[in-house]
Amino acid sequence: MSRIGKKPINIPPKVQVSVDNHTIKAKGPKGELSLKLPESIDISIENNIISFSRPNDEKKVRSIHGLTRALASNVIEGVANGYTKTLQINGVGYKAEMRGNRLMLSLGFSHPVLVVPPDGIDIISPNANTIIINGIDKQLVGQTAAVIRKLRPPEPYKGKGIRYENEYVRHKAGKTTAK
Repeated sequence: MSRIGKKPINIPPKVQVSVDNHTIKAKGPKGELSLKLPESIDISIENNIISFSRPNDEKKVRSIHGLTRALASNVIEGVANGYTKTLQINGVGYKAEMRGNRLMLSLGFSHPVLVVPPDGIDIISPNANTIIINGIDKQLVGQTAAVIRKLRPPEPYKGKGIRYENEYVRHKAGKTTAK
């Protein structure tokens, strides 16, 4: 049995969850999300607890049992609390600033880079070296953070670039003179 798949999900008090035709719809204080689940996984809601079970032990069904539970848990957590990713900008002359709801980045290129957030994502830049990405969809928050980081990933020699808040970048020694 899947260790993740057999764990039940507790529904927070402010969240309403409904299941119809293998689609979970969650509505909470942060917003509303829905998730289409595979037909081969059985879902049951009892006493504000969601549980997932599989009818057989075929390889395909076993492989999506834990995935289904994790995705449903992310939907419920997202509408209850939301998700946040924080990016740090390191480098001389590298900075971020907000222009309306768009993010303007100066990353050492000959032109500034404009990032337009997708629907459902809020980007905040409290100072020139920090970018905070908020949203209720965990996958969309992570993808937006990855797209911004990919514009100038941290390099190993001086550590310049955009990195996640707690990301460790291993520094390399530069060239040494041989005599």
